[in-house]
Amino acid sequence: MKWLQSGRRRDLCVLLYGDDGVPAQKLKTALERRYDERIDPKQFYGALEALERLGHVRSRTEGLSDVYELTDAGREHVEAYAAWLDEEVGCGERR
Repeated sequence: MKWLQSGRRRDLCVLLYGDDGVPAQKLKTALERRYDERIDPKQFYGALEALERLGHVRSRTEGLSDVYELTDAGREHVEAYAAWLDEEVGCGERR
């Protein structure tokens, strides 16, 4: 799953999972808090555009905000990623 090779793209999809739409600025703020650093807007929107181009995310305009949500394909990839993490990390089980 090539889209998961980018941590930022992966993290954006994780943040979108389970939501019916998140404004871009709220996503950016959530990532900045997670990373504890400012994210360049060009890089942030580039990641969103790549996800949209690949069919994992769709956007719409609500008022003055662009709102993003996962597509079914994006949701499936997040679930596959979570399953892989569960296999490798084992939900707290030590190897």
